[in-house]
Amino acid sequence: MKKERGSFSGKIGFVLSAAGASVGLGNIWRFPYLCAKYGGGIFLLVYILLALTFGYTMIVAETAIGRYTKKSPVGAFHALGSNKLMGFGGWINAIIPILIVPYYSVIGGWVTKYLFEYIRSDAEYVATDDFFVNFITDGTASEIWFIIFTALVLGVIFMGVERGIERFSKFVMPVLVVLALGVCVYSVTRPGALKGVKYLFIPDFAHFSIMTVVTAMGQMFYSLSIAMGILITFGSYVKKEVSIHESTRQVEFFDTAIAVMASLMIIPAVFSFYGGDQSKLKAGPSLMFITMPKIFASLGFGKIIGIMFFALVLFAAVTSAIALTESAVSTFSDEFGWSRRRGVVIMALVMIVLGSLSSLGNGPLADVTIMKMQILDFFDFLTNSIMMPIAALMTCILVTKHMGIDVLTKEVEQDGHPFRRKKIFSVMITVLCPIFVVVILVSAVLNVLGIIQM
Repeated sequence: MKKERGSFSGKIGFVLSAAGASVGLGNIWRFPYLCAKYGGGIFLLVYILLALTFGYTMIVAETAIGRYTKKSPVGAFHALGSNKLMGFGGWINAIIPILIVPYYSVIGGWVTKYLFEYIRSDAEYVATDDFFVNFITDGTASEIWFIIFTALVLGVIFMGVERGIERFSKFVMPVLVVLALGVCVYSVTRPGALKGVKYLFIPDFAHFSIMTVVTAMGQMFYSLSIAMGILITFGSYVKKEVSIHESTRQVEFFDTAIAVMASLMIIPAVFSFYGGDQSKLKAGPSLMFITMPKIFASLGFGKIIGIMFFALVLFAAVTSAIALTESAVSTFSDEFGWSRRRGVVIMALVMIVLGSLSSLGNGPLADVTIMKMQILDFFDFLTNSIMMPIAALMTCILVTKHMGIDVLTKEVEQDGHPFRRKKIFSVMITVLCPIFVVVILVSAVLNVLGIIQM
């Protein structure tokens, strides 16, 4: 007997779950430091243009593929393509979440630790110069918090699509927005913060370069959760009466709005505290874990703001980790016939093994490097700069050469639903998206060779 497939209860369930997949550490941790590093307003402008074209195209394509086939990535590619190249495309889409969620959960563990410390300790303690480094290099502490975060994610996955993922997203996403607005208001009203707001929203074309485009494209994969099988999986849970176009528009708006709010939380605060010091703006990944706690410690309500900020980041991290893990569990169910319970147990083992390598890579395994990168950085580079562009290219080929744009269009437009960017979609999926992903791949290779710096 064919096993009944889980589904979202309706449009709101899908939109909030897909937004939860998109809104994560990519928006709140990664986007602000890249935006600060690559010129603020000009980076934001390029990102928004890419999200409205490239991002929209990939979200629509993946959701439609999932709903049309009612399968997770491997099954969907096999059903539509039925050759070795498309089989490879399905598996690379399926494997990406399996590789991402372990190291993503390590960073989620860092966030959980920070929230815990803000609740029990003073803001000044968390802001000390060596707090972050001492924590991530302590193999035992880092591992414990990684496991706590992992257990939280797997618990929601185990409950299923509607009772677990959708219910959690419906609760968390509105709370996340309220927290984000609260921290934003506090940040932009600090003395000197207005200069940071201008830096974020007024494009300075002197800061534009090809790397602005390449970096914005790479961030878009991470931020919108495209080219990693998630939206194909979630699309397979979407009911026919849900408008893919309208849902996609809401997801891309929600995702970009959170990224902008995250930047408003962080960049104006850096301007206020450091006077727009370029070295602080270009602090990179440490911006959230080192720079922001120092800013919170200088505020009268630093402890409260710290709790709000890291609660927000934790909610976002959990929703994205849930989406990544659900994609993998769905693949296990579809391809191997495993029960949800067994799929969750297998993913738990994968997450513990690979995540522990990334977690310990800053401590006991710090001397172990791959291509001159620490373990966590290597997994990030492999998935974001190599595998995701390849997965996106395979999706473009699947739609244009096998499924057919006409069939996909009918899937989007069924029941009279709109497809208002149909012409943009057609041009992007056949020409521009493949060109963009090749540019990202070439840039990644040149970066590894040391010819360019990303």
